[in-house]
Amino acid sequence: MDARRSLDTTQPFTRAEGLAAGITPAVLRGPRYRKIRRGVYVEATVTVTPLLIARAVTTTYGARAHASHATAARIHGLPIPALADEHVSVADQAHRRGGCGARVHVSRDAEVITIDGVRVSSLRQTFLDLAGLLELVDLVVVGDAIVRSRTCTPAELVAFCSAARHRCARAACRAAALVRAGVDSPMETRLRLLLVFFGLPEPEVNRTIRTDSGDPIRKYDLSWPAVHVIVEYDGRQHVERIEQWESDLERREAIDDDGWRIVVITARGIYRDPGRTIDRVWRVLRSRGLAGLSARPSDAWKAHFPGHR
Repeated sequence: MDARRSLDTTQPFTRAEGLAAGITPAVLRGPRYRKIRRGVYVEATVTVTPLLIARAVTTTYGARAHASHATAARIHGLPIPALADEHVSVADQAHRRGGCGARVHVSRDAEVITIDGVRVSSLRQTFLDLAGLLELVDLVVVGDAIVRSRTCTPAELVAFCSAARHRCARAACRAAALVRAGVDSPMETRLRLLLVFFGLPEPEVNRTIRTDSGDPIRKYDLSWPAVHVIVEYDGRQHVERIEQWESDLERREAIDDDGWRIVVITARGIYRDPGRTIDRVWRVLRSRGLAGLSARPSDAWKAHFPGHR
């Protein structure tokens, strides 16, 4: 049998495997193949995905290695900041060697699943691992996304992190305690945390308003039903369709008819002017007489939302 034919070059292969299959160094350097990691190649026509990169990263570390941390997060489609490194975890210190340009971790008790033949940290294991890479708010964003995927509940995530023997378990537990079900987007998570860190009573997440027959008609991002106040994130910078604009107007009118007060926050109010955002919400809640509203709110939010002036 032709050795070259026995090598599937649509999947990551090492330089040594390519040479053994009869692919010359010159051909490897040419346009037919793409180097996706140090010493690892694939056919140039193959689309490079997070899973393919993970396969390339783990291929030089043996059968017990698995993609972890940011690499696993990208495979799972979790909303993480841009992190340049790829990560692989191995079972013991003896396998923690250089190669492939990845950051290598030792993880003996990691919860691992298999996706299309690639060993990958489970979602909740990925959350635990990311506690060593992400700030608190970014980690809660990940936790809300995991719960949104319906693979575990906030309580199950807390329990997993609490039972873990992991150097970042304490940070993971702190973030897991702030994870909530029903959060629709990363920006809703950030807005909720901004308000909570300011010291406001925690709002209800995605309260659904239904008709007498039980059909849902409206949903509020964050709300304090006792005083009929809604805070919503609006990510649109302009109205693209007249139908959407008219629908929003009708919805706002229905909210007004029900006696609710709505405060709409944009990305600027979270990233560039969080101080003004919390002041707006606090004043509305105070005017409505919300119970438990502190007269001297906390400055804890400033450590997590550096856009303040």
